Amino acid sequence: MYPFISDTLLISTHRSMSNAHASLIEMTVNEKAIAAQFVTSYYQVFDTDRSQLGQFYRPESKLSFEGDERQGAQRIVEKLMSLTFRVVQHAGTVVDAHIIDGYGLLICVLGQLKTDEDPPHSFSQTFVLRQFGDSLFIVNDVFRLGLHHQ
Repeated sequence: MYPFISDTLLISTHRSMSNAHASLIEMTVNEKAIAAQFVTSYYQVFDTDRSQLGQFYRPESKLSFEGDERQGAQRIVEKLMSLTFRVVQHAGTVVDAHIIDGYGLLICVLGQLKTDEDPPHSFSQTFVLRQFGDSLFIVNDVFRLGLHHQ
């Protein structure tokens, strides 16, 4: 099942995504709630034990981290584990979400990232989630720090 979604939300979301006549309000409430729960769960795992992030990805998942691209859960986790900071804390300040009809969920996060003793940096991260069986997984993940590269 979805590790980050309550059963009540899951039932109404399935109804929303499969019923063409479901109200836009119901779909909007659920996509925002799913996105909020996902972001909270993902960053909690990232901030406490990056080695466990593989549960969010599949072999076909793709990551672009500051332009460095990886595919597959194992290679993505290897990349995230290779980051040099020891302590990290994400704070999502804005989370936007849209259902991609017949495909999944697009989530855009704008937030602050604090690592070790460094000052906080702005970041943006975009996820595309897709259903596989009874689970949602990240099919695309694009991360950028809010720094201007030359």
